[in-house]
Amino acid sequence: VQLQASGGGLVQPGGSLRLSCAASGRTFSIYALAWFRQAPGKEREFVSGILWSGENTYYGNSVKGRFTISIDNAKNTVYLQMNSLKPEDTALYYCGTQGGPSEPFGSWGRGTLVTVSS
Repeated sequence: VQLQASGGGLVQPGGSLRLSCAASGRTFSIYALAWFRQAPGKEREFVSGILWSGENTYYGNSVKGRFTISIDNAKNTVYLQMNSLKPEDTALYYCGTQGGPSEPFGSWGRGTLVTVSS
């Protein structure tokens, strides 16, 4: 599976962005897809995830109520709508896939940079 993340950019605090993660290749093998982020000097953080079937969604505590994950199976694309952005949301955002519920995430995409600053 190959992943391509896009949609990052510079936004003011309180603003919104929508990230996209487009999957290609063996998409039939995807069990779930998740967004992670990593800020300079910090550890990687789980942001949000969704089962490829779209049945369940998951959110990290720091983004609950502000971010929404969704999937368009026809386009093999997962979206992350980010609202009420804060400076602490600044990070490199990237997506990864999981082949089964007990498997680690992999097939990492290159990532897209989100900067929240006035």
